[in-house]
Amino acid sequence: MDRNWNLSPAYDLTPSVPVSMERRDLALDCGDMGRYANAKNILSQHARFLLDMGEAEKIVNNMRAQIEATWHETLRASGVSEKDAETIRSAFVYPGFSL
Repeated sequence: MDRNWNLSPAYDLTPSVPVSMERRDLALDCGDMGRYANAKNILSQHARFLLDMGEAEKIVNNMRAQIEATWHETLRASGVSEKDAETIRSAFVYPGFSL
């Protein structure tokens, strides 16, 4: 039996209704600015994942584009009502992520 524990890959990706459109915090520290959920903070620790800045930026930009393009249809296909999808829209399309 494996006695080690691991975080789920989607540990910190639970959508919620935000308090701020400019600043969001994650549950875990993820970069030089602690828990601040924005691209600059996430990219600040690219070397710890053995990525150069260009590779890390490509990954973050691709993920952002994928989420922005598919969040709505994914929610609706999973049975989320239009009203609820719109209520949590800003959990997926967060302007402060690019600040």
